[in-house]
Amino acid sequence: MGGSFIDDDWESGSASHRARTVVLVGRTGDGKSATGNSILGRKAFKSMNSPDGITSTSELQTAVLEDGQIINVIDTPGLFNKSAEPQLVGKEIVRCIDMAKDGIHAVLVVVSLSSRISLEEAATVETLQKLFGDKITKYMIMVFTGGDDFEEDEVNFDDYLSRSESIKGMLEICGNRWVLFDNKTKNTAKKAEQLKQLLSLVDDVVKKNGGKPYTNKLFVEFQKAAAKLRDQAKELNSLEGYSKEEKIEREVQIYQSYEEHLARSTDMETRM
Repeated sequence: MGGSFIDDDWESGSASHRARTVVLVGRTGDGKSATGNSILGRKAFKSMNSPDGITSTSELQTAVLEDGQIINVIDTPGLFNKSAEPQLVGKEIVRCIDMAKDGIHAVLVVVSLSSRISLEEAATVETLQKLFGDKITKYMIMVFTGGDDFEEDEVNFDDYLSRSESIKGMLEICGNRWVLFDNKTKNTAKKAEQLKQLLSLVDDVVKKNGGKPYTNKLFVEFQKAAAKLRDQAKELNSLEGYSKEEKIEREVQIYQSYEEHLARSTDMETRM
């Protein structure tokens, strides 16, 4: 599945040594979690129709595909809802970057076609640019959910895309990379084909970016600080001669330090 790989180590290695990390972003109810489950081939993320959404914080799940390729999928809460607070958005973005240990290979902007595309959804890609910088657009792929509706109504999807100015604008920013997903289908061949199309686009993104996943200054600095705090937590568990209460107190201090760093990193990112 997928296109060519350009990292020298990956080209000479087996499929089992290749890994891709993708991040699902979008509004609550647009099908991020369901899309993540379709990619992974199992119900790894909680997904149901709910006005309040199910995903409350970023979560990572991994699967090994049939060809041996490893796929890491990070699901995020509705970061681009009108009700989302900027501080929450920033913190989740930082958490998301921390989860992507080796960088982000593609950002999947999930948009539901079950309802009319709104200006709020169109602003999602612009918000991502503000949070991550212009470079992030080179990693974006649009994933349209609700493919079953088009099949039932016998609507030509290409015609549909050309009629919407909002969609055309979003696609232009994303380099016209898109795939239509039907997360409800039970057809094994259809599932395999839409996944193949998506992975091919991910590989195309990797190729066009010189084999380098998305990283930035925040990513590097946060990784260093987070690693240091994790090491401190591990050392805490091995300490002898300390009471349970003293260990808990120290654990609270480490946690507070972590949260303070998240806040500083968030502030750095919003200023970039």
